[in-house]
Amino acid sequence: MTKNRLEAFSDGVLAIILTIMVLELKVPHETTWQALRALWTVFLSYAISFVYLAIYWVNHHHLLHASDRVNGAVLWANINLLFWLSLVPFTTGWMGENALAPLTVMVYGVSLLLPGVAYFILTRALVRLHGANSAFARALGADFKGIASVVVYAIGAGLASWFPLVSIGLYILVAAAWFIPDRRFERA
Repeated sequence: MTKNRLEAFSDGVLAIILTIMVLELKVPHETTWQALRALWTVFLSYAISFVYLAIYWVNHHHLLHASDRVNGAVLWANINLLFWLSLVPFTTGWMGENALAPLTVMVYGVSLLLPGVAYFILTRALVRLHGANSAFARALGADFKGIASVVVYAIGAGLASWFPLVSIGLYILVAAAWFIPDRRFERA
């Protein structure tokens, strides 16, 4: 399988995930500002998740463009990433519908943590394929941002029982760190 086919498949899965997420948004039956205000956590959850999925799409694109080829281990690592990303619409909806209740914010944090771990696994599979001294491995470097992101997700999920809004802030902080595409691969 070529890396282009892997990228096209991943693009399709992410498009479906985004479509499922938007279809979960329910239109209020009233035409008042209060009806919209009552849905603010639903919109906030959707917006955060939409940005997250867009960030994964952009950085996944850069990651695959920096690689020369893929193999079976990379394919399975990529499927692992897509599986965890496919759960984001569920946790997004649950958190939004329940007004950022602590348990929902914790589970949402875990649903961000697991794709972060999966993305890390995908990068390691690509490094093994290309070699530790390859241009790909040099571009990836120590991957401080990837490791730090996973740590911040874990902290956010851990704090959610007591400080759900702090956890949401930490999740947004990670998104902000990744919002600009990973320049390591652009330089490579």
